[in-house]
Amino acid sequence: MVKHIILWKLKETLSPEERESVKKDIKVHLESLGGRIPGLLEITVRTDPMASSNADVMLDSTLADGEALAGYQRHPEHVKAADTYVRPYTEIRMCMDYETAR
Repeated sequence: MVKHIILWKLKETLSPEERESVKKDIKVHLESLGGRIPGLLEITVRTDPMASSNADVMLDSTLADGEALAGYQRHPEHVKAADTYVRPYTEIRMCMDYETAR
């Protein structure tokens, strides 16, 4: 299995209301990919960081293997969600992928 973890920092130019709306949209649209992309076993988006955090949104997903990760990354539904609800509103993205026995 492969864990795919993403941390995003939202653009500083977003108002507090925009930030909440963007976080909600990211969560709804990325989590909706569950059950729709082959090999995507689990997907959770966290939008409630503690004050000690320096990221605004976290994606925590589990995929069957490296091939499933590659398929997820180029899947049209994932690309559409990322291009529409994530990339326009984020300024920093960090990713960590790793293999796990589960």
